[in-house]
Parts: sequence; structure tokens; C-alpha cells
Amino acid sequence: MRNLLAVIAVLIASAGTAPSQPLATVQHVDLKKYLGRWYEIAKYPNRFEKACASDETAAYALRKDGKLSVVNACRTSNGELKEAKGTAKVVDRETNAKLKVTFFWPFYGDYWILDLAPDYSYAIVGEPKRKYLWILSRTPELSPGVWEHLLARTRELGYDPEKLVKTSQSPQDYGAH
Repeated sequence: MRNLLAVIAVLIASAGTAPSQPLATVQHVDLKKYLGRWYEIAKYPNRFEKACASDETAAYALRKDGKLSVVNACRTSNGELKEAKGTAKVVDRETNAKLKVTFFWPFYGDYWILDLAPDYSYAIVGEPKRKYLWILSRTPELSPGVWEHLLARTRELGYDPEKLVKTSQSPQDYGAH
């Protein structure tokens, strides 16, 4: 009986924690190729994008101090453009795949590039606890084959692709940011 209670206690204690398998990133990111606009194709729902209804993008630019400027934009349900400006810093210079991002200093969040197309046309971004996940693309849509590949890849990384919510992207481009 004591062993059963010990097993139950371990199961309860580990509930909600990150999977035991460490999260792997891509081997190398050429930051200059990563810069520019990315369209959000899908994400795990999160509190900081709650007001966003469609047209979610992220734009990255290199700053003089070596950090990246980050501008996340979206449309609210009433069509208003909403932007959040922040900075990112590389924390793993060997791969450039692990960054810390802040939109409200001094609080930083992990931004790990988990998969990346050889031509930088799509990316999967997450963090070590697997609470957040984004699928990004250089275009507002992905081909069905690429989408299926990315769903399978998220599963391989220890994420649940069933939790992904697709982002609505309008055909119009609302300007660079």
C-alpha cells in the first residue's frame, strides 16, 4: 500500500510539468536570414495574444547593440491594428537557436527555434516547458504537405498538435512594421 501511495504522490507531483525528454533546438540559425516578417500560421492559445483575432505577424530586425528588435502585430476583432514592441537577445551563441525575448523589462521569456526550413520559409518556435508553441511562415499560408509535416514535427518535439489553433490571415497586407 505504501508503494502505491508513493507512486500516486510522484504522479501528482509531476502533473503539469514539462515532459522528461529535453527539448532540442535546430543546430544553427543564421540570424540575418531569420530577420524580417513572419506570419503566424498556428499557435497554442496564450493570454498575451488574447485580443488578437487575425493577421498575426512578427518582425525581427538587428539592432546596433547586437540584440534583435521584435514587433508583434495583429488585428483585434474590431479590425484595430495592435502592436507589441520588444527585444530579443541570443543566449546560445553556438547555435543562435535559443533566445530570450522581453516586451516588458525586466521579464524575459524563452524563444527557442525548434525547426527551421533550409530556405527559412517556415519555423517552429517554442520553449522548454512546452507551454507555448508557434508555427511561423514567410507567407500567410502553408501548402497542405508542409502543414502536415509541421504537425508531425510538433508531435516529435513532444507537443500536442491537437492544441494548435490556426491563425486567420487576411489576403490584404497591412503594411510593414
